[in-house]
Amino acid sequence: MSNESLANLLREERRFAPPAELAANANVTAEAYERAKADRLGFWAEQAHRLTWATEPNETLDWSNPPFAKWFADGKLNVAYNCVDRHVENGLGDRVALHFEGEPGDTRSLTYADLQREVSQAAHALTELGVQTGDRVAIYMPMIPETVVAMLACARIGAPHSVVFGGFSADALATRIKDADARVVITSDGGYRRGKPSALKPAVDEALTRPGTEDVRSVLVVRRTGQDVEWHEGRDVWWHEIVDRQPEQHTPEAFDAEHPLFILYTSGTTGKPKGILHTTGGYLTQVSYTHHAVFDLKPESDVYWCTADVGWVTGHSYIVYGPLSNGATEVLYEGTPDTPHQGRWWEIVQKYGVSILYTAPTAIRACMKWGDDIPAKFDLSSLRILGSVGEPINPEAWVWYRKHIGGDRTPVVDTWWQTETGGMMITPLPGVTATKPGSAQVPLPGISATVVDDEANEVPDGAGGYLVLTEPWPSMLRTIWGDDQRYLDTYWARFENRYFAGDGAKKDDDGDIWLLGRVDDVMLVSGHNISTTEVESALVSHPKVAEAAVVGATDPQTTQAICAFVILRGGAAEDEGLVEELRAHVAKQLGPIAKPKRILPVAELPKTRSGKIMRRLLRDVAENRALGDVTTLTDSSVMELIQTKLPSAASED
Repeated sequence: MSNESLANLLREERRFAPPAELAANANVTAEAYERAKADRLGFWAEQAHRLTWATEPNETLDWSNPPFAKWFADGKLNVAYNCVDRHVENGLGDRVALHFEGEPGDTRSLTYADLQREVSQAAHALTELGVQTGDRVAIYMPMIPETVVAMLACARIGAPHSVVFGGFSADALATRIKDADARVVITSDGGYRRGKPSALKPAVDEALTRPGTEDVRSVLVVRRTGQDVEWHEGRDVWWHEIVDRQPEQHTPEAFDAEHPLFILYTSGTTGKPKGILHTTGGYLTQVSYTHHAVFDLKPESDVYWCTADVGWVTGHSYIVYGPLSNGATEVLYEGTPDTPHQGRWWEIVQKYGVSILYTAPTAIRACMKWGDDIPAKFDLSSLRILGSVGEPINPEAWVWYRKHIGGDRTPVVDTWWQTETGGMMITPLPGVTATKPGSAQVPLPGISATVVDDEANEVPDGAGGYLVLTEPWPSMLRTIWGDDQRYLDTYWARFENRYFAGDGAKKDDDGDIWLLGRVDDVMLVSGHNISTTEVESALVSHPKVAEAAVVGATDPQTTQAICAFVILRGGAAEDEGLVEELRAHVAKQLGPIAKPKRILPVAELPKTRSGKIMRRLLRDVAENRALGDVTTLTDSSVMELIQTKLPSAASED
């Protein structure tokens, strides 16, 4: 996006000031920025006191061996105690922790006292299965209460968990079990997805036939759907048979603040997943504080809902550990937003009086595509704060989200962070920031982030480059599991003494940060760097386009050619002049250099079960290559439909 077009966007899109009442009663005020700027480590030490420590830390940060950080290293605490027991001890045992909504319509609400009992029993059960402090436990589960219980039970006994998204294949699961050297797997017979049972146990059985998984001694199985499952006597154990008979009281042990809490695998450029290691005290401090600050959580009155899956870091930080450490009441939903109808999410918001909603831009754009009339059928007046996470949100989706979901009155907090950062890093504060559609804007108090050029020089306002973090932060990854050198090479080699996030970003004239997506999603066209996100935003600003995905394909003339795949809004016709109309629209928005060489209207885009667009597969199509792995797609037939359309729809001007 040129400086001029970015400035035009800011002029066209008015800024949204915090609602007066929210600002007057906000958990965090502008003063926090000044306090953190004056004494960053003192600020984080203050936030650590939000937690209950068995041994209070005296040391805040040990940065004697950068980039291997230690936060609050001389302190001891138990994460599960902080998320469950202390609330019960404080008289909040009757407060609902989780409102579970199954996709078929079954429901269950667990209070903090219920959660304490079930986590205690699960902790005893894991101990009976031989799990000791430091042993890794793989969790491959649907979005059901037992998944949260399993994570907390692992944390309670000091056994790092490795949650694997329930949509991953047996091979992907086996790779993660092997790399973490997990000794126990917790799974379910299945879960409900798109109106029918979806099996999980068979993938575990298959994964455990792969080399390197021989040390798994037990598979703990939750009965969710009642599907028939293959049973391995001596290895497989039903959850209800071992957990339900355990004592309801369990004394949690305090662990060092740097004790490993979990490993979470994320994709790597080499094809081998990276096991991101997060530890205990610093991680819990940051996710607890950011959940409290960014969502302005009032635990006595708010109902919070993060629509992510616990298989992703958003589910770890902002379904399990952040909200529960703050004593929140939250919704846990098993299924998809369009089952049994496209208003299911809004029906849930209305049913539970959800006041804080945190979701992904892909989901927002899908709801836009389905039509404004669907959310209009439901009472969404309980909502007071909306959040966005997962990828940069285009301004039009941001405005639609605020208008049609938030009643044109709620702040939208667009949050930037990563699996590696553990917690939120750049985002508006709802009671402080005048928000700008499409911009994450400013680093949170205590976070040091900026944008640099190729030589690591900070760029001036109005310029772009690479997003870097310049100071350590409490919830930062500690390393890549079993591979310190890969940790150094991946995150610290590009810019000396700075963490390179892998994302491109720009500063506007106010110095606010606009994320441009991964740098490998920045296309080089005739010597110009053009972000796929910018072109996608331009396309969806056209009234006929609901969603767009853009990739750069190798081109002998321009280095890369811009190829766009678009989903049309309902009622928009795929007529003869549509492609040229859209190309001209992008050229007008961003300049002729950004005009796509190819635009292909499609019925659907290839997405993973978490809602992320698989641009890698679209690049394969655009470059006429054989398709890569499609096992993580919600519907692999989407790619066949796209491939059959490509030749006739390409515009080569």
